[in-house]
Amino acid sequence: MAATAEREIGNALDDGQRVSSLLIAPKEARACYVVAHGAGAGMRHPFMTAVAQGLAERGIATLRYQFPYMERGSKRPDSPKVAQAAVRAAVTDAACLVPGLPLIAGGKSYGARMTSQAQAHAPLDGVRGLVFLGFPLHPPGQPSDTRAEHLSRVEIPMLFLQGTRDEFADLEYLSPLVKRLGARATLKLFENADHSFHVPAKSGRTDAEVMSEMLDTLVEWIERSID
Repeated sequence: MAATAEREIGNALDDGQRVSSLLIAPKEARACYVVAHGAGAGMRHPFMTAVAQGLAERGIATLRYQFPYMERGSKRPDSPKVAQAAVRAAVTDAACLVPGLPLIAGGKSYGARMTSQAQAHAPLDGVRGLVFLGFPLHPPGQPSDTRAEHLSRVEIPMLFLQGTRDEFADLEYLSPLVKRLGARATLKLFENADHSFHVPAKSGRTDAEVMSEMLDTLVEWIERSID
C-alpha cells in the first residue's frame, strides 16, 4: 500500500519554545495516536516512521512530535515538567487537527513515561487510553518498579507492548506491576524482542514481522478501547 503523506506542523509552547510535529491522517481514520519519541532519537527515527505509516495503512492517524530538547539538538532530555507540557500541547494540537477522532496517547520509552506521568498528574483532555511502546520501567541492569509508581493514578486503559529481552523492563517486575493495575492495564509480550523490538536472526522472525504484529495488536486494542 502506498505511504500516506505526512504534514509537518510547527508549534509554540506556553514558555515560547517551538517544537514541530508530523501528522499522518488517512481518509476515514478511526482514531488518532499522539505518539512521543524515545530519549535518544526524534520523531523522524525509522522506528517512529514505521509505526506511523503502518498505523495509517490500518486506518489510524498519528501525530508524532518532538520534545523541546530534541528540537534544539540537545542530547539531554527535558525535565519532566517541560516534557509533560509538550505532551499536553501535542494532545491539544491533535484535537484541533483531527476534530472528532478519539485520541490515544503514548510513545516509545522516554516518551511513554513522560506521557503516563502527564496523565497521572492531570488527565489529558480527550485522551481515551495510553499505549506504551517499550515502557522504561528501570535503567538497564537496575531492575525495579519505582519508576512506575505514578501508574496507579492513571484511570484510563493502558497497553504495554514489550519485548521479552527488553533490558529496560525486567518481566519479574513488569508482569506483577501490570497485574496490580488491574483490568485497565494490558500487557502484550513479543518473544525475543529487545527494547527496540529487534529480534535476532536465530529467533526465526524478522523485525518487520514483529512490527506488523505489534501494530495489529495496537489497532485491535484501540478499537476495543474506543467502543
